[in-house]
Amino acid sequence: MTRLLDDHRGFSLIELLFATGVLLIVSSIVTTALIQMTNGQKTIWNRTEMHSGIRGATELLQQEIGQAGRIATPESELPLVMTSAVTAGVIQPVCDGATPLVGSTTVNIDSSAGLWATAGANPSYVMLTTMDGNQQESFRVAAITTGTPPTITACFTKTHAAGTVLMPLGGFITGIVPDTGLVNGSTGDVLKLYGDINGDGNMVYVEYTCDTAAGKLYRNVMPWNTASASKPVNDDSMVLLPNIKPNPGGTPCFTYQRSTPIVVNSTSFVFVLDVAITLTVETEQIDPITKQKQLETKALLNVSPRNVFNAWEFAGMGYTDRIQSTPTTIVALICKGSAITCP
Repeated sequence: MTRLLDDHRGFSLIELLFATGVLLIVSSIVTTALIQMTNGQKTIWNRTEMHSGIRGATELLQQEIGQAGRIATPESELPLVMTSAVTAGVIQPVCDGATPLVGSTTVNIDSSAGLWATAGANPSYVMLTTMDGNQQESFRVAAITTGTPPTITACFTKTHAAGTVLMPLGGFITGIVPDTGLVNGSTGDVLKLYGDINGDGNMVYVEYTCDTAAGKLYRNVMPWNTASASKPVNDDSMVLLPNIKPNPGGTPCFTYQRSTPIVVNSTSFVFVLDVAITLTVETEQIDPITKQKQLETKALLNVSPRNVFNAWEFAGMGYTDRIQSTPTTIVALICKGSAITCP
C-alpha cells in the first residue's frame, strides 16, 4: 500500500462556513459591546456637560448675591480726604432737608468721583464716616458739588482737621433690588443687583434674565454709573447658561424673601434677605440610549446677601448711619425699559 507523503487537503466547505459563522457571531458581540460602551460614554458626557454648566452658573449667582450691596468708591479715588478743616457745629435734625441748610458746613474734598445720590426728597443721600479716632462721626451728606475744588455739605458735631479720611460704611438697602417697593424691580425671571460684586473697589450693576422662551440665562453687567441710554440689551455674548427650560410646577427662577417694611430716614424700605434660585436645563445632545434630551433641576433655597442683611440689622436697631440709599444711576438703570416712569 502506497503512503502519501504530502497531504494537501484543506478545510471542507462545511468547516469553512462554520468557522466564518462563529467569527461573525463573536464580531457581532464585540461590536454591540463597543456601541453600548460608546453610547454610555456619550450619555455620561452629555450629563457631565449639563451638570458643569448649571453648577458654574449657580456658583456665580451665589457669589454675586452674597456680595450685593457692598459699597466701594473707585480705587483711584481712595481714600476720600477732606482738604479743609471743619469746626464743630450744632447738628440740626433737618439739616439735609431744610432750605437753607441750617447748621450745615461746606467742606472741600479731594474728589467727588464715586459718590452717589438718590432720587426723592433728599437728592444727595450719602452717608460718610470720618476716620479720625475719637473724633469719628457719621453724617448724612446734604449736597455735593463737582467744581474745583469739589465740596460736600453736611452737619458736623465735631471738629475735623484737614486731611481727615472719609469712608462710606455699611451697605446699600437695595443691593438686591426688591420685587416690590421700586418701579420695575426684580421679578421671578429677572434678578437685579448691584454693589462691589467682584471685591475690586469697582461697583457694578448686574441683571440676570431667565428667558425660558429663548432657552437662555443672560448675565448683563455694567458699571454702576452707566447712563441708562447706554444700557446694553441682552445678546448672545451675555449667555451664561444655554438650554434653560421652565421649572417643574411653574416655579420661578428667582424667589425673594423680603423683610417687613422698615422706615429709614423717613422713607419706608423693603430688604431682600434671601434669594432662592431654581434653574432647569437640558442636555444639548439627544441621549443615545433614551433617545431623549435629559433634564436637570438645581435649586439653591437660601442665598443671603450679607451686606443687605447687615443693613437690615442696623435698621432694626435704629442705626441709620450705616445704611446707604439707592444711587440715582442705579434707579435709572432699573427703570430702563419700564413702561412706567420711575420717580
